[in-house]
Amino acid sequence: MSDDSDYESVLLVIRECYVYKVPPLQSSSRGYRAADWGNVDEPLWRGRLRIIAQGKKCFIRLEDGQTGELFAVCPYEENKGCVESVTDSSRYFVVRIEDQGRHAFIGLGFLDRSHAFDFNVALQDHFKHLAAEERSAEQKKSGVQQPKLDFSLKEGQTLNLTIAGGGTGASTRRNRPPRPVASDDGVLPALLPPPPPPGKRK
Repeated sequence: MSDDSDYESVLLVIRECYVYKVPPLQSSSRGYRAADWGNVDEPLWRGRLRIIAQGKKCFIRLEDGQTGELFAVCPYEENKGCVESVTDSSRYFVVRIEDQGRHAFIGLGFLDRSHAFDFNVALQDHFKHLAAEERSAEQKKSGVQQPKLDFSLKEGQTLNLTIAGGGTGASTRRNRPPRPVASDDGVLPALLPPPPPPGKRK
């Protein structure tokens, strides 16, 4: 498959899938149709599907569900026509399989639409992950090459700060009216003149 030093990870396991014989494509503009495969209830083969990632490579493996014996493998490459959706169903695909330099196209089907959805997403996520890793590596590389900015003060340089509000920065207090004082009659402003002394009231 690829270099044994690459770590192998399983991206998806679908326990039951179906393989069909695909007739030659009559017109590329028309696309593949599952209806042209005959009775889809009678597949050519049925078994397990696994999507394997090994380094940057991705493989679709069709295996016996009991013994794990390999039936066919599709080395998947993005945008290379390795997997094509049919035009008349969301559960069926045409897959390009390879064996010792030879290749062939087979029909691949799933019992449930959710399995077909998971199949598509697993393939897309693998290459999205690779693209994100490449962007991260490029950013790290460009970051190392960029010179660091020096914001320290050189000898003889001074730093002037301007504080909003003017002055030397000391806080200024506004003249506030004195607080009202309390009396038996309630709260009276301290600015009122004091009452006349006893004995002088009219």
